[in-house]
Amino acid sequence: MSVKSKWLFPWLIPAMMFAFAQPVASEQTNTQPAPNGLQIPKNYKDWPVLGISHRTDKNSLRVILGNSVAIKAARSGQTNPWPDGTILAKLVWKDSEHPLWPAATVPGDKEHIEFMFKDSKKFKANDGWGYARWVGKDQKPYGTNAQFDHECHSCHTSAKESDFVFTRPVKLP
Repeated sequence: MSVKSKWLFPWLIPAMMFAFAQPVASEQTNTQPAPNGLQIPKNYKDWPVLGISHRTDKNSLRVILGNSVAIKAARSGQTNPWPDGTILAKLVWKDSEHPLWPAATVPGDKEHIEFMFKDSKKFKANDGWGYARWVGKDQKPYGTNAQFDHECHSCHTSAKESDFVFTRPVKLP
């Protein structure tokens, strides 16, 4: 079954994929690794959309992408636990008002990108998940030392029942 026929907002997937796959002159391509050594996956912009969220507490829009392992798990309903090799990417923008449609919220300035890497052995201290975040337009690594990811994981403990993942893969009825 195609991605278009199975996922909510099928019209959004090709548009998002096209938008993320296009090089942007101001985008940094050689970012530094996170303090825990994790790096931005080179091909994440080509990953399918797994979910979308809006955080009213942060006034931000988020698009969640998944690598092939994550997409296969979501499509088969095998996300609790997510399999080792899963990588989830979250692209975050500040809310902005659409200039031609004020009632519409659209992406504004880029806030950050973050990733969750599932490896039950490597990231045992964080219940199998490694975390990394890059902030701002210059994609500066977040955190001052390798233990910054404990901060990320402590927030995710409220999602323990869904293998520490807040994202809900959305399927069409």
